[in-house]
Amino acid sequence: MTPEHPDSPKGQPGIGQAALSGLCPQCGAKTLFDGLVKFAPRCRACGLDFGKFNVGDGPAAFLTLGIGALVAGLAIWLQLAAEPPFWVQALIWIPITTVLVLGGLRVSKAALLASEFRNKAGEGQQRK
Repeated sequence: MTPEHPDSPKGQPGIGQAALSGLCPQCGAKTLFDGLVKFAPRCRACGLDFGKFNVGDGPAAFLTLGIGALVAGLAIWLQLAAEPPFWVQALIWIPITTVLVLGGLRVSKAALLASEFRNKAGEGQQRK
């Protein structure tokens, strides 16, 4: 069993823990992803339908811009400090950028899905 967040119902992981480990927000099983960043259709342990959650492409745009700015800044700094050849810059920054974007996308998509589950969010719903 996974450690629980103080505000989460019994058996459910906290949003951060679910995001970092790819845990189902309902039962805590490590069944959220079917691929590197693709959600599984449903939890293999409890049957929660992940398709009903709408995470969208917001995390992809935000991460691409943020990580792109960070990597560009670091690449410029390295160029000014050490003047390495172009192939060294490519050898360093292409894999780092890929890992940061894919890892960040996985975590942010999982966090948004867990947050939607926890807050019972849905499209076009009004609370009365």
